[in-house]
Amino acid sequence: MALRPNSYPRLEIMNLPDKLTQFLKSEHNQTIQSSTPIGGGSINQAAMIVTDQGELFLKWNSNAPPDFFEKEAEGLRILGDASVTIRIPEVILSESPAGDRPGFLLMEYIDEGSSGDPFKFGADLADLHKNNSDQFGLFTDNYIGSLPQSNSQHSEWSDFFAEERIKPQLKMAIDSGKLDSGITRSWERLAAKLDDNFPFTDPSLIHGDLWSGNYLYDSSGRAVLIDPAVYYGHPEMDLAFSRMFGGFPSSFYSGYESVSPLEPGFEERIPIYNLYPLLVHVNLFGGHYCSQVEGVLMRF
Repeated sequence: MALRPNSYPRLEIMNLPDKLTQFLKSEHNQTIQSSTPIGGGSINQAAMIVTDQGELFLKWNSNAPPDFFEKEAEGLRILGDASVTIRIPEVILSESPAGDRPGFLLMEYIDEGSSGDPFKFGADLADLHKNNSDQFGLFTDNYIGSLPQSNSQHSEWSDFFAEERIKPQLKMAIDSGKLDSGITRSWERLAAKLDDNFPFTDPSLIHGDLWSGNYLYDSSGRAVLIDPAVYYGHPEMDLAFSRMFGGFPSSFYSGYESVSPLEPGFEERIPIYNLYPLLVHVNLFGGHYCSQVEGVLMRF
């Protein structure tokens, strides 16, 4: 997203894919005058572009699945429709790859501010989680990072967590040789206890990929959420994910609990929730994430 682009040198238009700039001009009347690269992502390329219609945010990927940016755009729109206080970037256009032209997502450009109010951000996230559904999951599948995310709906959170979150990622990791097949026995022991570990919740709209790289504060100090992997899940999933890599101060959690107090035992549940993002990282990166998954499962 908009991460201090002015610290980068200006690029000429030729540094953007020709087919992409031609498509934007011919099909959508967007003439790119200049572009500035934006770092921070490991999947897509991104830039702030200046057009005759103002500054916009553009990211693209020649190897993205056909519906990759469509699903991200859909997730942003879902969050935007639900959130009153957290800012969600407005989607302008998303397109699948076509021939030599990469798939891309075009959004409003948001200037990053220097600071915001973490307490308010936490309280606002709790309000977002009050958007409920009658089923866990979503009407469509989407992606987490570059991996497919199954959102088939279930009436019980423990069933959804096991069937749509852990099992697909575990199978992928075993099939690729990143994890040994014997780990399934450890998972089955934990799976048998899931109903006893998770407190009751209505299905809540969650961001789904809430780490410190997926939020920022705009120039007015308002929290902005980007790069979602949305579905209706347990709200504690977002909070557990936010603890995985840090980057959220204690006042953020205080703000959340000022609106939605957590059930006792949340600290003990964090490793269970974070099995999902850990397995995603196993499948994306391997390495030490494999031993982390094994360590969590051995605890249960």
